[in-house]
Amino acid sequence: MASSTAQSRAVFPDAQAGLTLLAPAKVNLALHVTGQRADGYHSLDSLVVFADAGDQVSLAPAPDFSLRVTGPRRAGVPEDDRNLCLRAARAAGIPVAITLEKHLPNAAGLGGGTADAAAVLRGLQQMTGAAPLENPERIGADLPVCLFNRPARMQGVGERISPVPPLPPLPALLINPGVALSTPQVFSALKRRHNGAMDDIPRGLQTPAETATWLREQRNDLQSAALSCAPEIGTALAALDALPGCLLARMSGSGASCFALFPDREMAEKAAGILAARHPAWWICPVTLG
Repeated sequence: MASSTAQSRAVFPDAQAGLTLLAPAKVNLALHVTGQRADGYHSLDSLVVFADAGDQVSLAPAPDFSLRVTGPRRAGVPEDDRNLCLRAARAAGIPVAITLEKHLPNAAGLGGGTADAAAVLRGLQQMTGAAPLENPERIGADLPVCLFNRPARMQGVGERISPVPPLPPLPALLINPGVALSTPQVFSALKRRHNGAMDDIPRGLQTPAETATWLREQRNDLQSAALSCAPEIGTALAALDALPGCLLARMSGSGASCFALFPDREMAEKAAGILAARHPAWWICPVTLG
């Protein structure tokens, strides 16, 4: 039987090759909860976009699976099989050394864990030519859309991904008021589980203002439930809404992170400075969404 080192070298054509990828923050511009299935999972209808900021995932050939977490947001991030990065690599069956540099807050509604896992799978495909993982939603409901890695309509429990009409670049501010929320906690607090689907995304949106106008007619059905778990979200939304130039302020995913859209990147960066002076303990990141 070949050694694990030999098996690893058979998988990686160049044993010295390594790769570093961005695992971008995932933002739900709208998130409608349209039902609950017999197995307890909820049916969703969501417009998902990605930021030009996130975690960094580095991969290197190795004889066995390993994970090291670094970065300013590493506190509380597991380095064992609770981490979706390791679970994704094991599901792919390719031993690899993973270094995860955390910049996104944990349990924040920005898809950090699944975005990291998606980066691992994309990197392994690039490095080895491995086939795409079948049924990736078994690792995380957001994993299919994070693998798609561009604006999409996400439906079902996350397994149905559809491309959307072109959206303009969306200058935005992402914030987290220092609150971690688990998705099950928020869904448990949800009072209404059968709501209307998202409207079809119109063609021809040209500006952030036009996009925000359409988004104001959509919802995040988890926002009220998350507010009941973490009232700090209300403070964060009010702070965003009061910023000069804010077109729309909303919670992302199951929270507690929130976003605001702005007409241009310069206004988003100025807003970041204003908010950082008022709330120095918050995580604040100006981005462009797309």
